[in-house]
Amino acid sequence: MNTFRTALATAAAAALGLAALATAPAQAAAQPAFLAASQLPPSSTAWKAGQVFPGVPENGGVLCAPYKIPAQNSRYRDFSTELDTNAVQITNVARTEADAIKLVDTLRKALAECGPVLERQNPGLRAVSAFHGKLAVEEGAWVYSLDTADPQVGNTDIHLFAVGRDGKTVTLVRWGQMGDLKDAPLNAFRTTTKTAVNKLY
Repeated sequence: MNTFRTALATAAAAALGLAALATAPAQAAAQPAFLAASQLPPSSTAWKAGQVFPGVPENGGVLCAPYKIPAQNSRYRDFSTELDTNAVQITNVARTEADAIKLVDTLRKALAECGPVLERQNPGLRAVSAFHGKLAVEEGAWVYSLDTADPQVGNTDIHLFAVGRDGKTVTLVRWGQMGDLKDAPLNAFRTTTKTAVNKLY
């Protein structure tokens, strides 16, 4: 695994501690529900779901959107397979619906601009972001992809992202593995996204 892919893994998975230390006490109200392992896009090896932790992964767990999701009133769950495929879901319950709308807009902007940002930060890297449409579920969900290639070592990685909202609650789902966009289960990820938003409450 090259330096860039190691950095991606650090941002997406190894960042599990700092923000969690800053979380507020659990809310008295019912907490949003999370995806189960079986609800992730099909993989050649079984998905495993981690525990649900308070806070957010370090760097927000979101490539190109570090620190965009506040740790307060957030929780997250990591998913993994025996191969190089992984995912994470993060939820945040905002103070108001207006705050939730603002968070969705912030995340969408960061994901849409992800490719050019990574290319500036990593000379020689090729990174392409794409928008794959809005899904009709609750207040909406938006799907993006990030396709990266490091010509120096020949590695390619593909990530899919979704941001969805149900009232004051925002959820972000990220899926990633080695390969290109043509290798990604985009339609299955759309189904996963709808399930994630529908399951919040």
